[in-house]
Amino acid sequence: MTAMARADVPERVLAIYERLIASAGVERKGGKVPYTSMNGNMFSFITQEGAIAIRLGDADREAFMAKHGTGPVIQYGAVMRGYVEVPDALLTKTTVLRRAFAKSVAHAATLKAKPTTKPKPGAKKSAAKKPGAKISAAKKPGAKRSAR
Repeated sequence: MTAMARADVPERVLAIYERLIASAGVERKGGKVPYTSMNGNMFSFITQEGAIAIRLGDADREAFMAKHGTGPVIQYGAVMRGYVEVPDALLTKTTVLRRAFAKSVAHAATLKAKPTTKPKPGAKKSAAKKPGAKISAAKKPGAKRSAR
């Protein structure tokens, strides 16, 4: 399957994803890559191939994959731990899809919060905190100070 550009995500999938997010009362984020997150943890997104991916707890994920005949999400050659791909057949089953998405939201609420802000560009770190930073002779323990 070839990777699709975000502009090529089928409008039908995007519309279903938007309704799904709205029904759960969460905010859609991302410009090119539509996704949802809570406390800094992403829990759903639209894959490169244009499918909906949701993050579930271990038991729910295994049950979902067995029941719907789907597998884990693979993006850029790596398995995305915790995510399952929503099969196309499930996109028309609104009640089942909303239930699965609600489990994803509930799981995301249990995850440890991550910081969501990045350091500002140009912000300098203290030399004393950098590993391997040089310490001036005057600050070295046991160093003799020169007489002035």
